[in-house]
Amino acid sequence: MLRRQARLRREYIYRKSVEEKDRAIAEKKQKLKNALDENKILPTDLRKNAVSLQRKLDWEVEEALGDNVDDEYKWAGVEDPKIMITTSRDPSSRLKMFAKEVRLIFPNSQRINRGNYEIKQLVEACRANDVTDLIMLQEHRGEPDGLTVCHFPYGPSAYFTLSNTVMRHDIPDVGKMSEQYPHLIFNNLKSKLGARVTNVLKYLFPVPKEDSKRVITFANDEDYISFRHHVYKKTENGRDVELTEVGPRFEMKLYQLILGTIDNASSSDVEWVYKPYMRTAKKRRYLSDM
Repeated sequence: MLRRQARLRREYIYRKSVEEKDRAIAEKKQKLKNALDENKILPTDLRKNAVSLQRKLDWEVEEALGDNVDDEYKWAGVEDPKIMITTSRDPSSRLKMFAKEVRLIFPNSQRINRGNYEIKQLVEACRANDVTDLIMLQEHRGEPDGLTVCHFPYGPSAYFTLSNTVMRHDIPDVGKMSEQYPHLIFNNLKSKLGARVTNVLKYLFPVPKEDSKRVITFANDEDYISFRHHVYKKTENGRDVELTEVGPRFEMKLYQLILGTIDNASSSDVEWVYKPYMRTAKKRRYLSDM
């Protein structure tokens, strides 16, 4: 089984590398075609290989390139996700309570006590039980400060920091938790990275029914994703809607995205990582405007 998993992982990495090369060549061909059609000066990076690219253009039939980067989600929606939720070792009572509330957010999810299990053992257990995603929660001095989403079988794994966490029992006049499949709202996640994060979060939830009265919102503001959870009902006049927050609420910030599972994080390719000193413009945003 371990050899088979390693072989499948190598095949997936090879397909991804071939796709990236084909995509880079396709982008160069498109730039060359646009320059020739508009009678403009060729870009400097195309002048060396312009003749060979033009010969390929003359005999080539345009084909749409596949996307193996998100190939893990090609069956999403066909079957409902199966999610496992756990914590770091020796969790505090507050983190345990937060894990229970997170379990209520995701339909078809189960919570497991971490105990003395290593990450590798957790990943093997998830694969053996056909788990689609593993969510791991971390804390600092009793305050939840980290959330990791690992998709199976090959990844990706997204690492988020958590801040301003407010649990259900801390919200005044909190509503009752609904077990309906929620409708999802993603706001201001417009960049390529934002679309990638949207896929990671979106496919944690099954497809809802039209009459579901439960809504979960992921709203991006300056690279902080605000998580809000509401239920709604129509008022007596039938034209207005009354929202009730059911919690919990928190802010998420992506700091790393790897093309692998968390048990192979050290050897997996890093798709994106946050570096606080790599911003060249004060107002540059990664999730909304790449």
